Amino acid sequence: MKHQQHSYFLPVKGYQLHIRRLLPLQQPIGTVLMLHGAIGNSRIFYSQSGKGLGCYLADQGFAVYCADYAGRGRSLPHSSSGFDHSQQQLICQDIPALVRHVAEANQQPLHLIAHSWGGVLAAASLSRHPELLPLVQSKVCFGSKRRIRVQSFEKKLKIDWMWNRLAPWLAERHGYFPAKRWRFGADDEPKQFLLDCIRWIEQDAFVDCSDGFDYKTASQNTTWPELWHFVAEKDRVLGHPDDVKAFMAEANQLQARFTHLSKASGALADYDHISMLTHPLAVQDHFPTLADWLVSLKPK
Repeated sequence: MKHQQHSYFLPVKGYQLHIRRLLPLQQPIGTVLMLHGAIGNSRIFYSQSGKGLGCYLADQGFAVYCADYAGRGRSLPHSSSGFDHSQQQLICQDIPALVRHVAEANQQPLHLIAHSWGGVLAAASLSRHPELLPLVQSKVCFGSKRRIRVQSFEKKLKIDWMWNRLAPWLAERHGYFPAKRWRFGADDEPKQFLLDCIRWIEQDAFVDCSDGFDYKTASQNTTWPELWHFVAEKDRVLGHPDDVKAFMAEANQLQARFTHLSKASGALADYDHISMLTHPLAVQDHFPTLADWLVSLKPK
């Protein structure tokens, strides 16, 4: 392992966001902020043993910041304590605070890397707060979609029944969604965030659940930084290539690089929604390609 890790907390209006900072042993060649998806936390990007995309990029010389959303991971307080948190709070408070903090700490624009729902939230935050755009050099998404239009038995089971019906019932009963206990995902979810997420997956309109802000119009008028979207061959529901492309069109990101991670396309494995960030072969496959691309974007 060619980097050091440590945790600290960023205070944001009554709660604290946990950040895992991965620093290379030499002077950093760039800065990366990583945002996780729903029912998850920042551990999708790193491990103490040095596995994960965050660790890989730190070993290549990047200063990497892996953030836990409010109520999740090691952020305080946890959603299971009765703490609630909305999607709008994340879009309008937390992501802007994280972007500013990381950019200011390193005195340079950052590369924003997001998994799944994190890519949607990042797009919403940047389009609503264009003053953040000069601080973001590139935006990379793994399996990011807003709506799930694909139809299959797996979709009906996981989304229509478990996510749209059982999850809200559990959240109402417990005051938060105990996703980890029910093995829905890697972490629990605040109740309001869950309800906001369900609305966006189901509804056509890309507008704010709290105040109606029109993210689609804002996105269409946004001059995006360099973009790259990854999809995985076995990601048949949570980041289906067709749904990712639909999100790219909605957010005015069709100019982005687009990579389908499959053996048929030259990848070393047929990855899924999680394994495209955790598979052992990724460090020989798309991780080096991504790292080289980030280096090529380094400010002169």
